[in-house]
Amino acid sequence: MKKLYLLVLIVCILGATGYAYWKLVIPIHRVEVRSELVMLGDLDDDNRWTDNDLKILDAFLHGPFSMTDSVAYRIDMNQNGLIDEEDLKILRSLVIAKGDPYAAEDAAVSTGMPFPRPRECYRYVSLMEYRPRPLYALPYPLAGESDIDWLAKLHPPASTISYGDALNAALYSEAIRLDQAWRKRKPDLLPMERDYAAMKLARAKALYRAGERYELLLALMELVEDAETLTERGQPEVPVKMLAFRDHLREVLGSKLFEEFKSGKKDWRALLNVVSGHLKTDLGLSYDFEKLGPPRNLTHLENYLQRTEWQYYKSTTSKEDFIALIGYAQHDPRYLHAVARTSRKLRDPNVKNHNLPMVLLFREALRIKNGNKKKAVGLLDEAIRIPYGWIKSIPKEMLPGSLALDNFLLPGNKEDGADKSRHWNVFGGICLYKSPQEALDLALRREMQDLRDSNYSEEAMREFFRDMTVNINGMYHVMTVNPSLLSVKQGVRQLGC
Repeated sequence: MKKLYLLVLIVCILGATGYAYWKLVIPIHRVEVRSELVMLGDLDDDNRWTDNDLKILDAFLHGPFSMTDSVAYRIDMNQNGLIDEEDLKILRSLVIAKGDPYAAEDAAVSTGMPFPRPRECYRYVSLMEYRPRPLYALPYPLAGESDIDWLAKLHPPASTISYGDALNAALYSEAIRLDQAWRKRKPDLLPMERDYAAMKLARAKALYRAGERYELLLALMELVEDAETLTERGQPEVPVKMLAFRDHLREVLGSKLFEEFKSGKKDWRALLNVVSGHLKTDLGLSYDFEKLGPPRNLTHLENYLQRTEWQYYKSTTSKEDFIALIGYAQHDPRYLHAVARTSRKLRDPNVKNHNLPMVLLFREALRIKNGNKKKAVGLLDEAIRIPYGWIKSIPKEMLPGSLALDNFLLPGNKEDGADKSRHWNVFGGICLYKSPQEALDLALRREMQDLRDSNYSEEAMREFFRDMTVNINGMYHVMTVNPSLLSVKQGVRQLGC
């Protein structure tokens, strides 16, 4: 019996030693990096440079923002972050040389043309590495007949060396992307969508005339996101009416009445009576804030079931999903431009710095979750949340952090922290489980409870209006974004996926 135990012990020791050697000594097992070989210019994945690659290139040139990020990445032959004339020359030279990179190099050198060495046409790239889409930097023949009448005045960028050059390059590419999206959506726009777009296009034109390039870039991005993801067709009327109510909330916050509240000349009832009037006018809803009950009814079983489903989508978010979201937020140029718009403390009362970055984050979460809105909301909620942050007795410095705060800058101003982002996502998500009216009612009750708990202070009243603005932004976007409209170009972020 002792011999058997000794034998088992020896086998266990040898097995543990072997596993430790396999895991800790062999480099490929110690380093969790997996890479793939990318053949630049191989657009049809046949491991050759052929006429078919040029056919795909021609299709790309006719609709550059209808192709995947994977294709755009491989067209960038010189890897300078731009789709430019040199990329086209290199790829066409490789095809003319029957796919022989040495012959293509010899032919180019004989004419004095710089040409990449054969190995430079290949890249080993980590599967987890985020690869931003190259900017479009080719002449745009449709500019002269564009509804964006100033588009023809923009010129293809030559480089992105300086900050100004990079900003101009981003502007040029985004303007073409908008023109392409606008041409696709314009024939089927509803009247209200057409009017809304006209208002935003007019603002973009004013920014162009004023030379405000950074704000113009963000305005174009907003229009692109509207065109590529949103539709009012088939939607209830409530989302659009909510936007009218949101704009009225902003007006109240900037009104003389709010100043009188701050100075003590008017009490909180006067302000909320005006809000009640807007609710009635904009949405046909009657509210008496003084008698408004608590936000949750704990007697309804359905609330628990919905919460269970929500928690399921949060808890089943994978490590790879988090890494993909973090990679996007740390490296995507469009998101970084959007999230960089901040103001001095308390200079953004209407929370206008916040919405566009959240729109982009939600779109990326949708991509990661294959168009499933509930899963996308769960991913963002799990990334943004600060565990146990509601327990006031725990000192702030001892609270756990969050993926969002520890890995990328959340949108909006510093004083808002993660709060506004979670409001946007949570109340947007609630619309997936309840009707828009129920979600709005829950938001109003929640914010009113916070206002009561703070004894109707000036700060609490200001945040009542700001939080409701963010809540409505999230609700509107989550309801109206149509996963089927999401452009194919976002289908592949990492080439190996």
